[in-house]
Amino acid sequence: MNGSPGVSALPFLHFGLIVTGKGEERFLPSLFRPLMATGRCNFEVIRRIGQRSPITSQKRQLTMVRTGRVMTDKDEEEIGLTARRYVMKRRNTFVLVVDDLEGDRAAQQTGVFRRYRDVLDRMLGDQQHRASVHFLVNMLEAYFFADARAVNAVLSTAWQDFAGDVETIRHPKNDLKTLVHGYNEIEHGEQILAQLDVPLVLSRVDTCASLRTMFAWCSRALGEPLTDQFQLEKGRYNPVTQPQIDALPQRRLD
Repeated sequence: MNGSPGVSALPFLHFGLIVTGKGEERFLPSLFRPLMATGRCNFEVIRRIGQRSPITSQKRQLTMVRTGRVMTDKDEEEIGLTARRYVMKRRNTFVLVVDDLEGDRAAQQTGVFRRYRDVLDRMLGDQQHRASVHFLVNMLEAYFFADARAVNAVLSTAWQDFAGDVETIRHPKNDLKTLVHGYNEIEHGEQILAQLDVPLVLSRVDTCASLRTMFAWCSRALGEPLTDQFQLEKGRYNPVTQPQIDALPQRRLD
């Protein structure tokens, strides 16, 4: 990577995002600015889908069994085929499915993860390691509370950084609307995210486990070492989504 004779640079990567929110569809790639600043990757939204929940209805499960289906038609088209088309259209492409984990969905995390993951595994086959599933906990706005400077700059507030783990805030979007009159989740959310200091958000080893896991997976795909920039070496990870990091082969310089 340093341009030394006889050493080839790691390739430029393209990350496609499948998201579940309107705001995320519009501006989630901005969250990955610190990674794109390396000049080695790009992030783009390739589809917005509705949130998925575990399939627990016995009637629905029985219908799928009787028809020989291992996934719903909608999951196959919106998630599986979207991911497959993206990773197959060019080399060095990866896909992230990014969902919120707000409210009661937190208790369903493993089931929600498994539904997304099963679709990706079946549709991508031996390329399944090129796709991953991650959660914004409880939603994107939670991370705004970890960087009060960005919020204050946009909303003219005088907040301090949240003292605890922002991923424990039950409904940060509603909290913002309650605390800030006229808060608009699209307009203001985009402006705040554009100023958000992601390394600061991930600077505490005991917080933001889900967000850190997503950045660690991307860093692994890029072949970057686990550094202190996002506390990737010492920080907490989400135990549900973390195994995807180890499943991704480590890229090395040729």
